[in-house]
Amino acid sequence: MTRQDTARADRARRHTRYFLRWARAAAPVHLGADIDMTGVQAHRAAASAEGRRYSVVSYLLYAAGRVLADHPEANATTAGGIVPRTLRYERVHAKLAIDSGSADEGRRAVRVAVLPDVDRLDLAGIQQLVDRYRNGAAEDLPGAEGVRRLGRLPPPLGQLAFRTAVSSRARRAELLGTVAVSSLGHRRVDTFHSYGGTAVTLTAGRIAEVPVARATRVAVAPVLRLGLTFDHRVLDGAAAADVLDDLALLLEACDAALPGGWDAPQRRSGDRPAHQGDQSGRPVAPRG
Repeated sequence: MTRQDTARADRARRHTRYFLRWARAAAPVHLGADIDMTGVQAHRAAASAEGRRYSVVSYLLYAAGRVLADHPEANATTAGGIVPRTLRYERVHAKLAIDSGSADEGRRAVRVAVLPDVDRLDLAGIQQLVDRYRNGAAEDLPGAEGVRRLGRLPPPLGQLAFRTAVSSRARRAELLGTVAVSSLGHRRVDTFHSYGGTAVTLTAGRIAEVPVARATRVAVAPVLRLGLTFDHRVLDGAAAADVLDDLALLLEACDAALPGGWDAPQRRSGDRPAHQGDQSGRPVAPRG
């Protein structure tokens, strides 16, 4: 890589550095749970047979939209300095981190796009946005011009501009979303955690075939390790655990016979049948 290429790559990552400096004020705490993805995988296969493709991350976004809408205390942010406050959002906007290319090109970077109103989109609508942001030109992504402007500013001014932009609660939701989702499922990654600047950040690794307990027998099922990082300034551990549990219940309730995998785009997590314990499948032992 030439010096010019290095300088270009450095400018492209300046906004990430500005975000990381701003995010140092957070108090991230990490949780995790194993999710039986049998229903999701069956739904994906049924959709594929009909010529429709759904990525795993779209199911995560769908579930996140429904569950965060059902838990407004988690769809929130912190504000204020000397007198801190917690402010709730009325809509759920999801920030999605997207791998932008091969490392062999020497310019690998992560695209970040905010998908608005995921609590009101059906699975097909979410997949359309994911495909648009993943396959479209980087300069066409929402917020791309703002990122370029930050890259052109001298670092001290760029940092100030970033902090000024996210100081507004409404603007912060547009730039960072109200929930963040990141996946490394394309590699042999079982578990990772990150903080996306929101009260709740969801992280997903690969789906692996592992033994699970089903009533009185042991079966092999596709299991996803779902990570949840919550900002302790906004949310307490018990509330965050409720969010993670509802995400697990909703994903495990996915049914290939139902539109969208569930029953309707407007469904909320509280409408689901009660969890059936080991009937739904739980890993017998943690994965190595």
